[in-house]
Amino acid sequence: MRRYSSRTAEIYEEVLKGFVRYCVDAGAGADADAAGSGDDLPEVPDEALLKALTPTQIRNYEVHLLDACRVKPRTVNQHLSALSSFCHYLISRKLLASNPVSVVKRPKQEQRLPEFYRDDALEKYFQETAWWAGRESLQLHAGQKGDLVRNKGAKEAYMRRLSRLIISILYSTGIRRAELISLTRASFDPSRKVLQVRGKGDKMRTIPLVFSLIEEILVYLEAVEMLMERPYGSGDPLLLTPAGGKLYPSFVDRAVKAELGAAEGISGRLSPHVLRHSLATEVLSEGGDLYSIKELLGHASLAATQIYTHNSIAQLSKVYQSAHPRAKKRR
Repeated sequence: MRRYSSRTAEIYEEVLKGFVRYCVDAGAGADADAAGSGDDLPEVPDEALLKALTPTQIRNYEVHLLDACRVKPRTVNQHLSALSSFCHYLISRKLLASNPVSVVKRPKQEQRLPEFYRDDALEKYFQETAWWAGRESLQLHAGQKGDLVRNKGAKEAYMRRLSRLIISILYSTGIRRAELISLTRASFDPSRKVLQVRGKGDKMRTIPLVFSLIEEILVYLEAVEMLMERPYGSGDPLLLTPAGGKLYPSFVDRAVKAELGAAEGISGRLSPHVLRHSLATEVLSEGGDLYSIKELLGHASLAATQIYTHNSIAQLSKVYQSAHPRAKKRR
């Protein structure tokens, strides 16, 4: 109904299951003798679940997450948001009189500034791995076609090409990990020099592509046809694992960590999302306006984009020194 992404739906589902398990284990509200063990969800009657949805029970669950499970406040707030949405749904079905989550004080979460990689460090990485993006590297295993899983040399060459392309797309477009995974062959339009991306809430946005990335994707598609010998339809995933399957979250995470972990000058958290932050930070520091960055990243509101102004103090200082009357007089 709310057009949430499949990933958000999975997270909300796990939150609700976790709450039910907690209620059963705590023996509060949701029948402690309910069937279910291990990873199985206990079978709790509707009446017992409704009885468990009280401010006291939800507050106890919040404390349990913070103290016993050592869950960060940010994640606890996510749990409470999921429970609140569920309660609103029950209210709309006249199964609940009011939302018990609304009276529970939420934990204060630390305002984190987005991490980012320095542009010069990323540029050095792209220069050092440029060979893997060129057509000449296709000749390395041109005679070794077929299943990459059974061909170690071809698989390693393909993984190098794929891993670099994952970094290139994430940094050049700023798309999310889930958006990268959902790309299909039809998403890539080299004639228009754009990428069609399906973001949160099933919203589509068009992202312009730089020439170097277009070339790299085209060469990668040649590699897929050469090494995998399989039909490549418009509905197929744009990026494929060595086994010919669709990318998945942990695969992308491992590729980013392997590539950037070995790169000189890149430190901190090695994550696909940091590449997204890095693009936004660079565009803003180079004079890009917040509204354009908002559209590029697919943010629902400008408030989400404003977190990237944190590192623009250097740019602000530069403008101040060159434009402020007293600064100019002093100089």
